[in-house]
Amino acid sequence: MTLTNILLLILIIYMFICIFIFFYQRNLLYHPGENNYLDEGPLNHKIEKVFINSESSLVGWHFQKNENYKTILLFHGNAGKLDNRIYKLNEFSKMNVNYLIFAYRGFSGNDGKPSEIGLYEDALAAKKWLNSKKIEDKNIILYGESLGTAIALNLAQDYSFSGVILESPFTSMETLAKSYYPYLPVKYLLKDKYNSISKLNKNTSPILVMHGMKDKIVPFKMGKEIYDKFNGKKSSFFVENDDHMMDFNENLINSIELFITQLN
Repeated sequence: MTLTNILLLILIIYMFICIFIFFYQRNLLYHPGENNYLDEGPLNHKIEKVFINSESSLVGWHFQKNENYKTILLFHGNAGKLDNRIYKLNEFSKMNVNYLIFAYRGFSGNDGKPSEIGLYEDALAAKKWLNSKKIEDKNIILYGESLGTAIALNLAQDYSFSGVILESPFTSMETLAKSYYPYLPVKYLLKDKYNSISKLNKNTSPILVMHGMKDKIVPFKMGKEIYDKFNGKKSSFFVENDDHMMDFNENLINSIELFITQLN
């Protein structure tokens, strides 16, 4: 085989990889069926199962402890079901907060297929559902985990919330994808860009950034950059030994509670 033929073969393989990534990328990004979580047991409190109207009907769990408390609106990550967040919800139920968690389109049995624009629409629908229950934006705390941090920051650029909590945030999907696929023209292939860093300072609410320094999925430096580049009121909780799924231990919980008590 000549050098020209070898180079041509390499080019064909490279183009095939690019085409595959372009058409299959959302299957790589969104994992609604993944259940790679520890069994955290049942909810230790009663919730109301609700349905939120977006492009399709979205299942959610609403917990109202006291109508005078602020409400956490939780945006989950790119994998798993509502049940996989029970360990967090059980801790929220002990705090002086209410909460709403819902599943995006394509997750937890919901119809539809996830996409960046679609998930933004779902987040707005959840906010409006809370508003319909007479919960004003000023009494809502957005909480995003991983992919959910981009959804929280997108929503926060257009509305004024009580606060925003970001667990394991990334600066943009393009930057993150480049770290996984440095040999691909990610800028031109990527459909869902989730450019959080460009929206960061359009948010006027205080933020709490939480990130584990041993995060193997989203590099810690991204969470640190989010924190450093935010010009508003901010707090941080950085943990040396935590990975991507942060340990919901007493220190982290105290950090969240302290942040909430300092909100207006």
